[in-house]
Amino acid sequence: MIQRPTIRTLTISALAAVALILGACGDSEDNADLPAAVPANPAETTPTETMTAPATATATGKTKSGISTDLSSKPTIPKQSGKGPTKLVVKDIVKGKGKAAKLDDSVTVHYVGSVFSSGEEFEASWDGGETAQFPLSKGQLIDGWVQGIPGMKVGGRRMLVIPSKLAYGASGSPPKIGPDEALVFVIDLKKAD
Repeated sequence: MIQRPTIRTLTISALAAVALILGACGDSEDNADLPAAVPANPAETTPTETMTAPATATATGKTKSGISTDLSSKPTIPKQSGKGPTKLVVKDIVKGKGKAAKLDDSVTVHYVGSVFSSGEEFEASWDGGETAQFPLSKGQLIDGWVQGIPGMKVGGRRMLVIPSKLAYGASGSPPKIGPDEALVFVIDLKKAD
């Protein structure tokens, strides 16, 4: 039989939720170096939604977002629901414990990318068995990565939901990415120098 929650249970749950929210928003050491967004050019600031607290894993080793917390295997990105985002969404799946990446670092990552509207995967470093290495710099990457990776720590897994304007915009990247497509990436940070 399912029991209805008592007032005491609801009060404890409400206090726990408030504590969780305050803890995620506070100036703790864990959150101090995770920016809400790091614009390549401060004059080009774009609003960003950031979830700094790592997502809670379920018994299956996946978060509520459906992304695996197992860093030794390629994650699967579930099809997203609703309309594509208008601002960058940054969500830590696994919070790393190593060095935090910053702009102009050389970073080594494993990643999977999918199209927001269809859920179809268009690229994954995992498929070739090799990580990807590149400078975390404007002009080298799409703006969603330049703004969404800084602050991520080595050993972490992060999901970026990137609006079209911070991805490939009106031109897309044919044939796999159509015009004005939002993208979803799951990125594992292996190294930052």
